[in-house]
Amino acid sequence: MNAFCFLRNVALLGLVALVPGCGVLEGMANRFNDIGTGPKLATVQDPSPIAGPTPVRMPMPPPSVGSAQPNSLWQTGSRAFFRDQRAGRVGDILTVVIQIDEKAQLANETKRSRDNTEAAGITNLLGFENKIKDYFPNTVDPTSLVKTGSTLSNDGKGSIDRSEKINLRVAATITQVLPNGNFVVAGRQQVAVNQDMRELQVTGVVRPEDIASDNTVNYDQIAEARIAYGGRGTLNDVQQPRYGTQILDIVMPF
Repeated sequence: MNAFCFLRNVALLGLVALVPGCGVLEGMANRFNDIGTGPKLATVQDPSPIAGPTPVRMPMPPPSVGSAQPNSLWQTGSRAFFRDQRAGRVGDILTVVIQIDEKAQLANETKRSRDNTEAAGITNLLGFENKIKDYFPNTVDPTSLVKTGSTLSNDGKGSIDRSEKINLRVAATITQVLPNGNFVVAGRQQVAVNQDMRELQVTGVVRPEDIASDNTVNYDQIAEARIAYGGRGTLNDVQQPRYGTQILDIVMPF
């Protein structure tokens, strides 16, 4: 064991006593292992777990019974005489095209004002109004015993100016064919450059009719789409706040 590995293990043991949470410790351990080499690419794996631990369930229409067509070259459900090269079975691969160019601008302003004044007094109460001075100072006026007032004013403004632009392509695999013929697709892509790794993940439900002739499908044609694009490595560590800062942002009330 060289000196670097010894110091790394000592630092990890010290963190066990200081930092709670297995997820945090695992993430910090992985970052220690990546020192000097950068994040390591994951091995090629079955993409089925990306869509979720359980099979996807969607509302299904009533099953339809196909009718036989003897002496016909046309097969029910086909879109051509020859075999369709588009993905259509579990394990087939298609390309998801992600082209996002969105802008959102919102501006809201709210103003509210309220002024209340209430007054109450006793001018005649079976003669007891004259006895009030025996219990209160002489300056008490029975005709004006209670007087309240309140003023409320709110002025709120808010604005959002957001712009997003993403242009990506990722290959996905059909992991499940639903009873109505729709496909559950999932794909993941990792690219490592200079000790920094970018990871793109996509999953969702696709109609066979939306798959183009070049075996591609647009992201806006994927139902229940889940698209994640992020990274980890040296550059991401510099851009991220430290763990202590993140904890303080959560627990500090001010």
